[in-house]
Amino acid sequence: MKLAQEYSYPLDLDWTTEEIVKVVEFFEAVETGHAEGITAGALRRHYKNFKSVVPSKSGEKTLFREFKAQSGLEAFTLTRQLKDAGDEDVIRA
Repeated sequence: MKLAQEYSYPLDLDWTTEEIVKVVEFFEAVETGHAEGITAGALRRHYKNFKSVVPSKSGEKTLFREFKAQSGLEAFTLTRQLKDAGDEDVIRA
């Protein structure tokens, strides 16, 4: 199930196309986690790619806050579940 998106993702215009794709794919994974659940392995892979673009905790918090303001979806509730989840576990918000 794809959410009807009527908002924009928080992006930095200085990022390369590849970096933008990584960030968008992460936020799409967050949407999936909210809509139907996502395996921890898939979310972990997208989060790792996201962190390669946004390595700082402060940058992550800023983007998570902007994403929540735009979408109403909380990325942190999903990423904090990765700590104790096995790759096949399904994560839901």
